Amino acid sequence: MIIETTGLKGLKDDLAHLDEVTTTLGFVRWQWEYTRATYDFKMEDKAGNAVYFLRVNARVESGKLESPYAILFLEEAYIGRETFPHGLDYNSPVPEAILKISKQKLAQLQQLLAD
Repeated sequence: MIIETTGLKGLKDDLAHLDEVTTTLGFVRWQWEYTRATYDFKMEDKAGNAVYFLRVNARVESGKLESPYAILFLEEAYIGRETFPHGLDYNSPVPEAILKISKQKLAQLQQLLAD
């Protein structure tokens, strides 16, 4: 599920600051390669016995990703449900409580990056 109108798409920052801000909010930089990275926030839905991940994609605008000075721009944010043995299902319904937490995290991230 893509989350529209987050205010994040297109924001730019250097890798060091982006890593610092996302870590403060509980995100982890998981997948990364030379030109892109993903920041994931894990959420557990105890009522539905499921795990969801809020994911924000970032792409390199200039520099190399391993450099703290690389400039990245953010893309869409989306939510996926964890599947066994690994992977995310982006088409499954998202509980309202998980969606609410996701929107709060994205608003916090947008605020911290705007400062």
